[in-house]
Amino acid sequence: MAMIHIFLTFSLAFSDYGFLRGVTSLGINYGQVGNNLPPPENVLELLASLKITKARIYDTNPQVLTAFANSNVELIVTVENEMLPVLVDPEQALQWVSTQIKPYFPGTRITGIAVGNEVFTDDDTTLLSYLVQAIVSIHEALVQLGLDNIQVSTPNSLAVLDQSFPPSAGSFKSEVSGVMSQFLQFLSSTKAPFWINAYPYYAYKDDPNRVPLDYVLFNPNSGMVDPYTKLHYDNMLYAQVDAVIFAMARLGYNGIEVRVSETGWPSKGDPNEVGAAIENAALYNRNLLRRQLENEGTPLRPNMRLEVYLFALFNEDMKPGPTSERNYGLYQPNCTMAYNVGLSAPSSSSSTSSASISLTSSATKASNKEYDQSLVYWMFVHLLTFQVFMRRPF
Repeated sequence: MAMIHIFLTFSLAFSDYGFLRGVTSLGINYGQVGNNLPPPENVLELLASLKITKARIYDTNPQVLTAFANSNVELIVTVENEMLPVLVDPEQALQWVSTQIKPYFPGTRITGIAVGNEVFTDDDTTLLSYLVQAIVSIHEALVQLGLDNIQVSTPNSLAVLDQSFPPSAGSFKSEVSGVMSQFLQFLSSTKAPFWINAYPYYAYKDDPNRVPLDYVLFNPNSGMVDPYTKLHYDNMLYAQVDAVIFAMARLGYNGIEVRVSETGWPSKGDPNEVGAAIENAALYNRNLLRRQLENEGTPLRPNMRLEVYLFALFNEDMKPGPTSERNYGLYQPNCTMAYNVGLSAPSSSSSTSSASISLTSSATKASNKEYDQSLVYWMFVHLLTFQVFMRRPF
């Protein structure tokens, strides 16, 4: 009954459009590192009530795959990092696909397989030597079983970048460039996307006195102009994505799509986690969703809508690390909102083109002050110097 109540409350807040009806470029990460999370059947109901049709999980949990059968949710599943040494063997990869994917497809709309997570920057550096062969083996198994419409890729931390400012100077770290070139060749040949986990929150947390909060939160600000391309950036996320595009181009790969496999903002943190607060989390996600409603692209690729997966659906109480790691969710485990993102649309409208944004949270009182472009410039220089593009624990 409590689940029904929150569904009704949320439906009223978001009106007839649901959360993102008509928005094809946004999904959500459904993590399961908690001992109090609702069953997958209830999660599917929640996603349906929000009109979210894309989700990513961090394993191939058969309960989730079964529960999501015959739904309209497109699902990305994940091969755990520790499985990579096993799956370089084509026979093992075929066995894995035959048992973990094939029994559920196409009833469950599995559209992607993430082979590992942030392997290029993992503490276990030996994993990188297995990555590309494991990806190739899984893809070949999919082809053999007639499932090759499922895309295969791997999510990457922004720590793979050696330079990111200006975006046109984006480049990969030299120590991973060899394997990265092999990986990009695979993506190019299979038309699969490059997935990046991008968290502007980390940049602000590490240097709140020099990183403009409005710039990382998508709030109105003067932004920065890339001195070489003359492209204007009014938020850090788009600048990060374009830096990745330029980094790929430097290795000779220009046409690969970049998708944001994770981004979000924690609603709570430890005393030293500056910026981890409900107000900022609500603003970041609300402003990002506003952009997604417009299906817009980055300044470098304005006509290619940027696909983004929010992190995360739930707060997960068993995640290791600082307090922030357990507080990225839009929802508490009991399916009550952690905070109100604040999207709504008039019920009298007949198309998503007339959808409006209602900023109902008190978080909208955040400052809209302008920042000088030179401040943003030095912020980026500082980011490069101190390597604030950190990776999140898996």
